[in-house]
Amino acid sequence: MPVEKRTPIPVSEAIERVVNQSIYTQQVEVPLNESIHHILAEDIIATYEIPRFNKSPYDGFAIRSKDTVGASGEQRVSFNVIDHIGAGSVSDKTVGAFEAVRIMTGAALPEGADAVVMLEQTVENGHSFTLRKTFEPNENVSLKGEETEIGDIVLEKGQLINSGAIAVLATYGYTQVKVNKKPSVGVIATGSELLDVNDALEPGKIRNSNGPMITALSQKLGLSAIAYQIQEDDLDSSIQVVKEAMAKHDIVITTGGVSVGDFDYLPQIYEALNAEVLFNKIAMRPGSVTTVAVANETYLFGLSGNPSACYTGFELYVKPAALHMMGANAIYPQVIQATLMEDFKKANPFTRFIRATATLNGKEMTVVPSGFNKSGAVVAIAHSNAMIMLPGGTRGYSQGHTVNVILTESQAYEKTCFI
Repeated sequence: MPVEKRTPIPVSEAIERVVNQSIYTQQVEVPLNESIHHILAEDIIATYEIPRFNKSPYDGFAIRSKDTVGASGEQRVSFNVIDHIGAGSVSDKTVGAFEAVRIMTGAALPEGADAVVMLEQTVENGHSFTLRKTFEPNENVSLKGEETEIGDIVLEKGQLINSGAIAVLATYGYTQVKVNKKPSVGVIATGSELLDVNDALEPGKIRNSNGPMITALSQKLGLSAIAYQIQEDDLDSSIQVVKEAMAKHDIVITTGGVSVGDFDYLPQIYEALNAEVLFNKIAMRPGSVTTVAVANETYLFGLSGNPSACYTGFELYVKPAALHMMGANAIYPQVIQATLMEDFKKANPFTRFIRATATLNGKEMTVVPSGFNKSGAVVAIAHSNAMIMLPGGTRGYSQGHTVNVILTESQAYEKTCFI
């Protein structure tokens, strides 16, 4: 079989080819208490102001600010307390000259009052108190609508629903929330050398680690993932199982079979499926033969059989694709700069991604490679929380150099690609 010639493309271009596909999941409604980590499918518009009324942000006394003019340590001003209210209550009294209402945090300001004196700013004496400070109008008052006015967009379509978004949705009475359905994932590990996790080892065989890893990475994103039976190196049966997975899932991920060897069938599988191949060679290490195709509104990811390369391919391409399918407006990984804490002298003909451990010590971010770092490494993945990103055409990175780092454990995403 002649060796297929492939032309590598930059990592950033590969990511853009993936997320530029018009493939989206459908909109559904979910209960508010199940909406966390979904992607919002509509703008949420404020139907009333926040705060809804002028209120006190402190425990204290509601007064008229003009009654405090001239107050000082030598000339304290006295006020009579005419009422006492807590949050959720509204005073039926109108505050007059040198009068006050004892007020708790969150309570509505009574009529006539335009300032709040904190308890610690007063000297109490029975039903009265004195103060020694001049107050300005609206001092220590949370004003109606100061955070949100009617008609404001309080949550944006495409926003990841976090706990703060849950609070906003609850504030405006949403018991059901429109979201984009999370895509389902089919995971197919290929290779005659693979054994199931519970199989006894045999000469020349290894246990399937990629399938469980990709399933776990999908579940970490909140996606439902089904692992299919390991596929041996047989073209016809591989085509059949991929077809079956495509009928049931929005994303189908195969591991292995993506290179140019005699038993690497992925190109033939995609041809049989009449799939459009977006790319099959990327200027990156590990995982340069990562392949992505689309067919029948389904993403087909061909990830390397080498564990570290497989992991890298998921982080760089599957994650943004899944977020894109859900209509997220932030889909790219977070990239930060960190100080390299040990030498890395290897040349980088392509952009190199190194499993690493990043540490924030309160002053700076530091990063160190996580042990053995060849593409077939497994253990290093378990001890990493980041990937160092070294540009192609570079070499000779020494301890103390500043490098770019992808935070693989971060649950936050960016609207712009910084890779």
